[in-house]
Amino acid sequence: MTIMKSASPSRVIENPVPPVSLRAVERAATRIAGRVVRTPLVPSPTLSERAGQPVYLKLETRQPIGAFKLRGAMNAILSLDHAARRRGLVTASTGNHGRAVAYAARELGVPATICMSSLVPANKVEAIRSLGADIRIVGVSQDDAQDEVERLVQTLRLTPIPPFDDVDVVAGQGTIGLELVEDLPDLATVLVPLSGGGLAGGIAVAVKALKPQARIIGISMERGAAMHAAIAAGKPVATREEETLADSLGGGIGLSNRVTFALCRDLLDGIVLLTEDEIAAGIRHAAYEEGEVVEGAGAVGIAAILADKVQLLGPTAVIVSGGNIDPEIHRNLIGRSTR
Repeated sequence: MTIMKSASPSRVIENPVPPVSLRAVERAATRIAGRVVRTPLVPSPTLSERAGQPVYLKLETRQPIGAFKLRGAMNAILSLDHAARRRGLVTASTGNHGRAVAYAARELGVPATICMSSLVPANKVEAIRSLGADIRIVGVSQDDAQDEVERLVQTLRLTPIPPFDDVDVVAGQGTIGLELVEDLPDLATVLVPLSGGGLAGGIAVAVKALKPQARIIGISMERGAAMHAAIAAGKPVATREEETLADSLGGGIGLSNRVTFALCRDLLDGIVLLTEDEIAAGIRHAAYEEGEVVEGAGAVGIAAILADKVQLLGPTAVIVSGGNIDPEIHRNLIGRSTR
């Protein structure tokens, strides 16, 4: 399924002022410099040949936690005053954000509690545990985990670090957009994994401010694509969370979403939804053709090109957002090659 904006949208955007500015993203880049990796942008000859346009992979798999989430978590935590940090941090996560908060908390010497649902893969839970964070497994959805966060904020006065709907988190993720424009000045299209909208919204803020004609396409899965459902409805809506290879893209956007819904609604040029088989093909391509171990969420941009669900109109950056896939799942997938 592919949904693209028309060249002349009929609706009028009620609030055209983005909740996150380019200046906020630039400040985030300064704040997190030296604490996160400036990841490489590498050409993909096979995808370029298939698409008929230059295609590059932005390898956020090179972050210390294996995923882009460290950018937003680090910026949000560094933006706190010392009193808020000392009370301890808490967040809800589908895996990678929790790992990012746990890593940043350890680096900064503050305690962290990570709340997750039972759908979070065991390898991601254990990776967070190894970083010294306190872990709470609650319910069967991201919303259940978020309820536990709110309880801990009220009872223990812990400081919440939202996984996506937060201006400092979004600004941190937006630093990827700054790097894209610096490394690929003729950037025409960005294919970005779409979940709660922190990554897609942050990148869109930076790229659209610096290159207004560039297109930002959100890529998600057919199973429980919360931001897609919200944009289709014109407001945040409840979405049932389902098991998917792109587990990091699971969870809702929150019915009281303050930041990312507006960013994605106003700045994304389209949304593409993928089947599980298409996502699996993206994971296999990353392994066989790019030499990269990539989780389902990180492979969706590759998968969209392979499935011919996006038309590329110039130099394109594919955000490879993470590589934290369960090793057994990865072995099973790449063992079913159809090359």
